Amino acid sequence: MHKARNNSVEFEAALSEMGAKSVHVGMIDPEGEFRDKLVQADKAVKLAKSGYPFCEVLYFWDIAEKTYAESAFIDRPAEIFTDTLRLYPFSPASALCIADFSGEFGERSPRNLCLRLLDEAGSMGFSVASAFEYEFFLFSETPETLKAKKYRDLTNFAQGNRTYSLQTSALHGELLDGLAQAMNAMEIKLDAIHTELGPGCFEVPLTYAKGIKSPDDAVLFKNFAKAYFSRNGLTAGFMSKLSPDLPGQSGHLHVSMRDRNGNPAFSDPDSPDGLSRTGRHFVGGLLKLMPEMLAMCSHTVNAYKRLVPGAWAPTAANWGVQNRTSAVRIINDSPEATRVEFRVPSADANPYLALSMCLGAGLYGIRNEIEPPAASDENFYLATPEPHAVFPSDLGQAADRLDRSVIAREIFGDAFVDSFVTGRRFEYREYQKQVSEWEIRRYLGIV
Repeated sequence: MHKARNNSVEFEAALSEMGAKSVHVGMIDPEGEFRDKLVQADKAVKLAKSGYPFCEVLYFWDIAEKTYAESAFIDRPAEIFTDTLRLYPFSPASALCIADFSGEFGERSPRNLCLRLLDEAGSMGFSVASAFEYEFFLFSETPETLKAKKYRDLTNFAQGNRTYSLQTSALHGELLDGLAQAMNAMEIKLDAIHTELGPGCFEVPLTYAKGIKSPDDAVLFKNFAKAYFSRNGLTAGFMSKLSPDLPGQSGHLHVSMRDRNGNPAFSDPDSPDGLSRTGRHFVGGLLKLMPEMLAMCSHTVNAYKRLVPGAWAPTAANWGVQNRTSAVRIINDSPEATRVEFRVPSADANPYLALSMCLGAGLYGIRNEIEPPAASDENFYLATPEPHAVFPSDLGQAADRLDRSVIAREIFGDAFVDSFVTGRRFEYREYQKQVSEWEIRRYLGIV
């Protein structure tokens, strides 16, 4: 397993230079939530030296904190990743740092898995850079009003919003500037902020970063964006699909690699599509394994409400150059910027899992020299896909496909797959017990 740069002397010096008197230590759970524990700076330094035991319950409960395993819920060995130290955006006297489980129990961790795959890419001669982009809705609601309204008939923020709206930006520029400043304090760079289709809908592409910093940035962006807007009396929603009348919320992932000489690994200017042999094989692996690994980047029940025909999202494994209807889009504006855009993940995906899935499948394709089918510029939303390329239609099917995948177990390990599948199956069973308003309106008094 990848070892963190865990220098407690440098850590203590960095805290002192920041003027941080306390540290928010965050364990990232499988759903991507920053589980915060505030400790004094001197205790954080002590934990960086001696270890950071944390309760195993994070891997034995669901998103609603309902446990699904018989356990004593003991503390497991963990460590603080001192190289993740950043300023805490809401207090000048605080810092934040990411921690994670270590040892055998840590094999369940999405972040540890991502670190391992980044190391694997390095052993193959590649460095990895990536960037996430997120769409989300804002509501003029608080946790209290959401519950009081039973999450129905909510008041959208910026109700007259239009895509790339100057009016929304002009009216709420101070709020958006504040978001950028909060992220800048954590060394998270935003490539842009703009409005999207729908009332109160925004999109924020993050600037690319190398290695683990990119999914770290993405996790912190989502968690602290929700906190920032909450501090301003608003609620940010990263759900995949809020309503059949509104577009789904994407969490597209851009990935590029460089070889040992620093050259763009996906680029070949002499190729008709500008894509190198390495790039084609990366795409080949991703296309081959995407349907059986889908649960890793679509791990909520709601994610599958976006992955349906007519929802501006992929429903099968396909690819094209500059084709925004494909699951994998190759962007080849220049050799330096040639990259894979993985368009399947939605805004609710755990960034470590999305990148792990993409890297794991892509590296598998490179190792096995998997050739993809010919790229297409057709509108895949209107096309009939090959049966083998079609995605599972719900979380239950996707969890079963991942569980049965020999290649997924080879790439990600039995410990991760078993733990993750157990959680996804519990989530799906909880969903199956529910009766929706649509069912009541459609059937009550008629059948």
